[in-house]
Amino acid sequence: MSDQSGLQRASIETESGVEFVVSFNPEQFTITKTNNWQADTSRGRATPDLSFAGGESGTMSFTLHFDNTGGGGTITTQTDALAKMMEVDKTLASYDSGTQTGRPPWVQFHWGDLHSFKATITSMTLSYTYFASDGTPLRGKADLQLKQFDGADSFAPQNPTSGTPNPERTHQVQAGETLDRISATYYGDSTRWRRIADANGIGDPLAVAPGTVITIPKLRD
Repeated sequence: MSDQSGLQRASIETESGVEFVVSFNPEQFTITKTNNWQADTSRGRATPDLSFAGGESGTMSFTLHFDNTGGGGTITTQTDALAKMMEVDKTLASYDSGTQTGRPPWVQFHWGDLHSFKATITSMTLSYTYFASDGTPLRGKADLQLKQFDGADSFAPQNPTSGTPNPERTHQVQAGETLDRISATYYGDSTRWRRIADANGIGDPLAVAPGTVITIPKLRD
């Protein structure tokens, strides 16, 4: 997402389509991948042979900064929205209303044409560093740790747009969702549902099964 100056804003998007656009782009982000190697020790050998014991989930970490000292109220509105991404998401198909159990959503970090692997937010440390005279937090930061959610997903950031300036997005349909509601979420206009239907070959917009992954085409007009 870009602002009025044309600056590309980074964002964090959940699997249910909730998007958090950052106030300030991170200065850096770190991606880590670890493989496990086991040593086959043998008596009398100075150096053991190594055997591959499998890989671990990739991780990503970065820091987001918040500053409302120029006006706009407390930064807790932003930090609360970020923290909500670590709560159990009742809109996911895996949520059991009977036992009231589920999981937080996986998220993806987007910055221009860069899109991270699917990941869960495993840790968030909020630090408030500046306050109004009444104690309202006006400046702070959030240190985030993310862990790869899907082993089939590449752990490195991807640019799926090679040669394609407008990447397509996907959305997993949740229980009770209809195409016009999804259209309103992504386009801000519920009447554009037909573009989604045509892109996915959907004949009946009211009969899309929960859990179905559909393509959300970019608007080009």
